[in-house]
Amino acid sequence: MAKVLYNEPSPLETLVISRNFRKEGSETLDGYLANDGYKAFLKAKEMTPEAIIEEVKTSALRGRGGAGFPTGLKWSFVPRTSPKPKYIVINADESEPGTCKDRLLMEYDPHQLIEGIIIAGLAMDAHKGYLYIRGEYRFIIEHMNRAIEEAYKRGYLGKNICGTGFDFDLYTHSGAGAYECGEETALLDSLEGKRGIPRMKPPFPAVAGAWACPTLLNNVETFATIPAIIRDGGAAYAALGVPKSGGTRLLCISGHVNKPGVYEVPLGYPMMKAINDIAGGMRGGRKLKAVVPGGSSCPILRADECDVPMDYDSIAKIGSMMGSGGMVVLDETTDMVKFALRIMRFYAHESCGWCIPCREGTTWLRKILQRFDDGGGRKDDVRVLGEVSKNMLGRTFCALGDAAAMPTISIVEKFSEDFDKRLAMQGSGLVTING
Repeated sequence: MAKVLYNEPSPLETLVISRNFRKEGSETLDGYLANDGYKAFLKAKEMTPEAIIEEVKTSALRGRGGAGFPTGLKWSFVPRTSPKPKYIVINADESEPGTCKDRLLMEYDPHQLIEGIIIAGLAMDAHKGYLYIRGEYRFIIEHMNRAIEEAYKRGYLGKNICGTGFDFDLYTHSGAGAYECGEETALLDSLEGKRGIPRMKPPFPAVAGAWACPTLLNNVETFATIPAIIRDGGAAYAALGVPKSGGTRLLCISGHVNKPGVYEVPLGYPMMKAINDIAGGMRGGRKLKAVVPGGSSCPILRADECDVPMDYDSIAKIGSMMGSGGMVVLDETTDMVKFALRIMRFYAHESCGWCIPCREGTTWLRKILQRFDDGGGRKDDVRVLGEVSKNMLGRTFCALGDAAAMPTISIVEKFSEDFDKRLAMQGSGLVTING
């Protein structure tokens, strides 16, 4: 009997890293081995570290955690000949609102992730890895621990993996539910047992990461893609996408669509086609109003901006980001004042408080939006919201301040009519404070 997922597959998907999701036993080692599991590792063991990195560069894979930095280039920054230990750290702190794909990769195909990690270990001459999983994913931590134990028992982790002479140990580490620990240096401090706050950069983690040693840190989806790149070749993977944005990515489509779910599409796939054809179109036949293209930290797009290919460069050209793949689709009934408030409650709560522009900025944005939503809005509030947000941009210790500011700026600039409507209702007596 086929495995039931959160959404049925679409014939329009291009299944690469999600190809095993609906296969019986995909979460087990035997299930993975039946579908070419660990063949990429054996192939990589016959390659030089330089050749592995070059294959990743050829694939045009860009980090799937949000920043979209070229993965092969990032791998090349790690000083493999350093006398210090090298570490592989996997960011599984999936806490960006709208994003839920890494959970599926760990739940339905954990050995694909493990294989990608040990291939990275080969390339970096690293022999230890740490899988940092968000604290709310308790069942996923237990799930990954079972897969890791299975891999140890069958010789796919530990000493002399598959008789190749390569040793690698992998450990899970639970976060404590802090969005800030999605930032790589805050994650590393948390991994070391410290408070999860961002570090001053440089030095960057590639040179001085975990315990001040060279560290390769990527997101779950990025590592899970490595076996397909090595198995089928970097050029074949790159050809699935567009220039400078190779391959596929998992897209988490939520909001006002008929078929919300996690789908795998090639980079460059048209956004409106994803909404209308893959996600079944707008719920209730309503009109599209806005789209958050890649998670709540991304600048929002109006409906008339959404006829665009979904790749890093195309989305950047229209002023937003691919982010972590969390697409939130909003229909014409959405009150953008309430939507902005919902976002800002999250960022004000999650700010680590380390720097003033973020700590104070997110607090004041939340307070102004809350007052506006309660019916106490002022004519000057839209301007103040924009000014406070712009004063946060580029002035915070890490990107959390930018993540809060960018969607707010886009909402007040592109949906000022929603704020005007609230003011008009307030003036007519239809809205009262706390009413």
